[in-house]
Amino acid sequence: MAGEMKKWLRFRHAGTTGFGTLTLSGISVHDGEMFGRNAPNSKTLALSEVELLAPCAPSKIVALWNNFHALAAKLNQPEPPEPLYLLKATTSITTPGSVIRPPASYDGKTTYEGELGIVIGRTCARVSPAEADSFIFGYTCVNDITANDILTRDPTFPQWARAKGIDDYGPFGPVITTGLDPAKLVVRTILNGAERQNYPIADMIFSAQELVSKISHDMTLLPGDLIAVGTSVGVGVMKEPVNIVTVSIDGIGELTNEFRL
Repeated sequence: MAGEMKKWLRFRHAGTTGFGTLTLSGISVHDGEMFGRNAPNSKTLALSEVELLAPCAPSKIVALWNNFHALAAKLNQPEPPEPLYLLKATTSITTPGSVIRPPASYDGKTTYEGELGIVIGRTCARVSPAEADSFIFGYTCVNDITANDILTRDPTFPQWARAKGIDDYGPFGPVITTGLDPAKLVVRTILNGAERQNYPIADMIFSAQELVSKISHDMTLLPGDLIAVGTSVGVGVMKEPVNIVTVSIDGIGELTNEFRL
């Protein structure tokens, strides 16, 4: 949604889940609903006092494939005439800063994918691209982690949902920022201190507004639903025993998680 730039987050404090906005002095705690009526309640918490949670609880995660001109060219893939996407399990969500491990039964390659996420703010069905901004609450950082060897294990059936739906393979956050123009954003991914991805959102084949419009003609999008817009060049395998991955988007912030083999 258009309007003032704010950074929204969710947290756990003293056994209770809450939400609010990030300020210079900490978290301005709000009452009400993030995607409905809400107001600050005059309470402020320091970040050091809380456990950060994923900034919303989506009913579904829509993840795009082949949505950047540069990646399509590198892979020698035709640019799709319509968005190509899968649904990622909501149980893949984990908190910013958490430690992620592959399943005990999987010893194959796992890749990071730094992405921009679109968060829906109100029920959205069959909207036009021109209407889409009024249904977008804001934007967040996503690491769409993928168990690559599972994806292509069966030659008759690419296992997108399984490869990307593993528990904890869907971190996003730490905040949702409102009032941004996504076309001006740049996504950077840093692995163990080395920059691996640096690409502009303006290179998307389908813009944020086009994605919301086209997906909303297939399925109703609900408040809090997350659309991971796809990634570009620079995706790589996490090979070290301990891998620190940061997805950084100026204007939103940094999502950092540790992946342990």
